[in-house]
Amino acid sequence: MSLRWMRYLACCWTIAVAGLALPVHAGVMTHDTMAKAFPAPLLVGEKDRDLPIWPILKQDLTSTTVVAYAYESIDLSPIPGFSGTPFNLLVALDTQGQFMDVRVISHHEPVFLDGLGQAPLMSFVDQYRGLSLKQSIKISTGQNNAANKTGSANVYIDGVAKATASVRILNQSLLAASLKVARAKLGYSEGRDPDLIAKIRPEVFQPMDWNALVRAGLVHKFSFKNRDINKAFAGTAGEGLDLEADKAPDETFTDLYAAHLNVPAVGRNLLSPERWAYLQQRLEPGDHALLLISAGRYPLVSENFVRGTVPDRITLKQSQLPIEIRDMDLDGPLQVPAALQDAQWRVFRVIAPAGLDPGQPLDFELHVTRSKGLMYAEVVHKTFPFSASLPDDYVQAASSDQKTWRTSWTERWPELLVLTLGLAVLAIALRNPPWLVRSAQRVKWFRNTYLLFTLVFIGWYAQGQLSVVNLTAVIQSVLAGRSLAFFLYDPMTVLLWAFVAVTFFVWGRGTFCGWLCPFGALQDLVSQLTRQLGLKWLRVPALWDQRLKRLKYVVLAAILLSACLSVSLTDALVEVEPFKTSITLNFVRAWPFVLWAVALVVLSSFFYKGYCRYLCPLGAGMGLLGRLRRGDWIARRSECGQPCQRCRSDCAYQAITPRGTVDYDECFQCLDCVVIYESDALCVPLMQQKKSARDGLVIPIVALPATPNRKMS
Repeated sequence: MSLRWMRYLACCWTIAVAGLALPVHAGVMTHDTMAKAFPAPLLVGEKDRDLPIWPILKQDLTSTTVVAYAYESIDLSPIPGFSGTPFNLLVALDTQGQFMDVRVISHHEPVFLDGLGQAPLMSFVDQYRGLSLKQSIKISTGQNNAANKTGSANVYIDGVAKATASVRILNQSLLAASLKVARAKLGYSEGRDPDLIAKIRPEVFQPMDWNALVRAGLVHKFSFKNRDINKAFAGTAGEGLDLEADKAPDETFTDLYAAHLNVPAVGRNLLSPERWAYLQQRLEPGDHALLLISAGRYPLVSENFVRGTVPDRITLKQSQLPIEIRDMDLDGPLQVPAALQDAQWRVFRVIAPAGLDPGQPLDFELHVTRSKGLMYAEVVHKTFPFSASLPDDYVQAASSDQKTWRTSWTERWPELLVLTLGLAVLAIALRNPPWLVRSAQRVKWFRNTYLLFTLVFIGWYAQGQLSVVNLTAVIQSVLAGRSLAFFLYDPMTVLLWAFVAVTFFVWGRGTFCGWLCPFGALQDLVSQLTRQLGLKWLRVPALWDQRLKRLKYVVLAAILLSACLSVSLTDALVEVEPFKTSITLNFVRAWPFVLWAVALVVLSSFFYKGYCRYLCPLGAGMGLLGRLRRGDWIARRSECGQPCQRCRSDCAYQAITPRGTVDYDECFQCLDCVVIYESDALCVPLMQQKKSARDGLVIPIVALPATPNRKMS
């Protein structure tokens, strides 16, 4: 191992060790600060022993009742943002599962720090007030279905343009933290992540009649006799109050039937095609429709039942905790036996956020009430449990790939497809196909077209600008012991990094810096435009060029060190990158940042891609990782550098040494030298050979092809 690599590894080790001493991010609120956040008439109780939450109390005449629970999201669900540091939200969740208040305590999202500013973030967070965990909260750019805020199972809130991934992370952190509180204090599904539950298999279907459904375990029957009910009330004030039951103890009190109506084998066989289609329209992804039928003298719901509400005689539990079911007000013919034609039936909805798992038993309870007396009646309640389960063939077991980041991928599949095709085209081009590299004009046309694709589609449209922030986020997450799964909320970044990581081994640093960096593409195109207008590039003297190229490694080291020491300092230092200003925010930002970005673009008009070559910390990181390259892929001849200097003089990046070898740490893979190598009208040794052939002389040309096993410097 070279001395240079040893110094590099030693530096990394020192940074890592220094960072290990840093404290892990945790909540900052105290009882006093909570009291200021929730002033009178509210009171803040003592912090819970088991969870980092505070009960919020309110004086009600002579008693004090809990009206909400307050907590910090970073204590319960510290999902890192794109700086590697989680959002910290102050949340107040009332006892009905509604968000009484949501505020931002702190964040380090680059796009909101001197970018879009704090206002869009605060406006986004304000939308959660009044929403409920029982609703399916969805982020939709340009659509805010405010009418759904009161009572609907689904609600849409406006996202933030150019910060889609950031607000998705905030949303997931808020909901994950809140569900933990709801499970512990409000009786939500016990410890089960709604994104990690079994799913109903929509493709499993076969025609079956009622009896076949019963035999298949898709319809469950439960019978309760009069004697069963009387036995439960024996010894209570309700004993002897049901004269009909006393006279005929062996007669049926009620027969109950239960089934998952949204299972295709059930719904398609029991409903007409029109009602089945209507049911599918009513259900959102993850919702469940449960069919309950009662036959006997005790109906499923009472005479006072209001359609569209929670049933008064049936409740549902799973894993010992209640799940709300609500009447769907669904009517229409039901394909049942003649004996059940007059039976009472209802379809109840369970919304996705409730976390019902179709792979687990549904534990129902039938509630029967008796009262004795007229003026001061003594009321006695009894419950009668019954349980229904779906056969394994009709459900898909939970798997860890059903996390909410998948939504980002499915919603952006057209963009990912275009990017994948673009990367495939680039990979083919960098393999030096003869049809491309034997024509300088063809290479120039292809390169400029691809740079426009990178700038407009990858950068401005799809927001796929890689950044040194990605590197600092990894460091801060690793040192804090957090997962790197937050990257999955930005699929463009993941796909680009995956492609670039592979190319490190094949071509080195230049694949990204020369072709896939939107800001690099912007500099390149502006430089070419100004050259067409007659402005010549200035060539930095070789000695100063070598010295200045080291500067970007100093900048990178400073930023990586700051990532271990101070999040705030890192936020300031990463602004050396103009990417957020020029690509993410389209130059709509505070004037100092715009001035810096414009100055760097103007600099590239005089010194070709000067920022990329001398200042870019991400480029420095790419250069270090590019040393994973397994060979020298640009072919050379023995005359290169001895004495021919044609490629070196034409290389705008000054990445070819006087000896004719390519410095791959600084090579941007523009293919100019490859075109020269292939052309007998541009390559001096080939030109001499061509001239000698005309004169009748034979001068051998020794080519030094790409060497996949050549030792890297």
